[in-house]
Amino acid sequence: MAGRDGVGEPQDALFDAPTPPSRHDLAPVTAGAGAFGPDTGPLAVRMRPRSLDEIVGQQHLLAAGSPLRRLIEGSGAASVLLYGPPGTGKTTMASLISTATGGRFEALSALSSGVKEVRAVIEVARRALIDGRQTVLFIDEVHRFSKTQQDALLDAVENRIVLLVAATTENPSFSVVSPLLSRSLVLQLHPLTDDDLREVLHRAVTDDRGLGGTVDIADDALDHIVALAGGDARRGLTALEVAAGAARGGDEETGGEGIPRIELADVESAMDRAAVRYDRDGDQHYDVISAFIKSIRGSDVDAAVHYLARMITAGEDPRFIARRLMVHASEDIGMADPTALQTAVAAAQVVALVGMPEAKLALTQATIHLATAPKSGAVVSAIGAAMGDIAAGKAGAVPPHLRDGHYAGAASLGNAQGYRYPHDAPGGVVAQQYPPDDLVGTEYYAPTDHGHEREISARVGRLRSIVGAWNAKR
Repeated sequence: MAGRDGVGEPQDALFDAPTPPSRHDLAPVTAGAGAFGPDTGPLAVRMRPRSLDEIVGQQHLLAAGSPLRRLIEGSGAASVLLYGPPGTGKTTMASLISTATGGRFEALSALSSGVKEVRAVIEVARRALIDGRQTVLFIDEVHRFSKTQQDALLDAVENRIVLLVAATTENPSFSVVSPLLSRSLVLQLHPLTDDDLREVLHRAVTDDRGLGGTVDIADDALDHIVALAGGDARRGLTALEVAAGAARGGDEETGGEGIPRIELADVESAMDRAAVRYDRDGDQHYDVISAFIKSIRGSDVDAAVHYLARMITAGEDPRFIARRLMVHASEDIGMADPTALQTAVAAAQVVALVGMPEAKLALTQATIHLATAPKSGAVVSAIGAAMGDIAAGKAGAVPPHLRDGHYAGAASLGNAQGYRYPHDAPGGVVAQQYPPDDLVGTEYYAPTDHGHEREISARVGRLRSIVGAWNAKR
């Protein structure tokens, strides 16, 4: 779950978004370098898969005859929304689709493009289609497009002026307009497994496009990179590249062929340098926010303030920090300290109304409050269990006495008949069935004995005994 890892905010897809070709260059994309240029640049870019066989992971989407496989093989014609965390292959798949269609490739980033840029790309694509050339339009972080910007795509997608391949790290059901959703296949990518990441890293060590066998890597060093990557291939390859530079420049042990070997110490020191080198461009964005959240969850107030300072110093968007604080006030604290959410929301309001640098004080206050507050995961467990039952089909009919009775004929259907109004009873609680029949007696909320939940626990027990008394008499 995104929230549990301190991640979930948007970032580029598998590797940096490609540089789009000139809008006046209507030459078709060719195989090989594809839409992303020659074998230059960072290791993560050089190791981008160039064929279907090189894709690691996502086998649930690449089965024979699947819509995505048909697209990549050039036999499909549907626009797609690729939804998944960073480093899972969204940009790569866009490149392969473009190459397979033999068409033009255009790329837009929602961070830097507006309606004007979208319409310009569509106009060039319209002229190219007259000459029989399909345009694949890749839009990174499409969830950041406004409704107006997304609406500007509808006609071009519906009439296949462009084959849209859009990438998003957020659930498109909430971040993409319904008309665009209905015109596209929505495909969810999963984080890479540890075995997937090992395959990606081993290939990068040996492949001529990568390190070409110029270094070896110790098993514990490889395991550490896999752990740091957290399912993100780009993050893992970035760590490998910096660690390889450290191994080549030091006095480390050599591998079986007398070549430098990447040791665990190289990875640890390289990641420190990588943070300094890449933080401002966001490559360590997820590492630091994850450490920030886990420090709050672990009640280490000093570590939490440290990571907050790193984000502020690196120029992180304070709204992003405020959003994570609000999420984790409910996720990690909940009813153990109900005022934690109020503090987090207040800090977000200070960010919006006052701005930086003064808002750093409110963010710090909220961080200290959340880190020192008693912790409870009961809120997460309660909604998770309830949604699990819904997914399992446990969503029976609403009891008749709870149904809406404010329309003609409701009484004849038995609706709202026999409902007991709690305010008419001493204490404001009555014995009465509230859940559907299949869920009678099911308990989702399990308060802890931490903080305020210690008091809530006793009250919840009393309420359940009163409310459920009707069932004991049946």
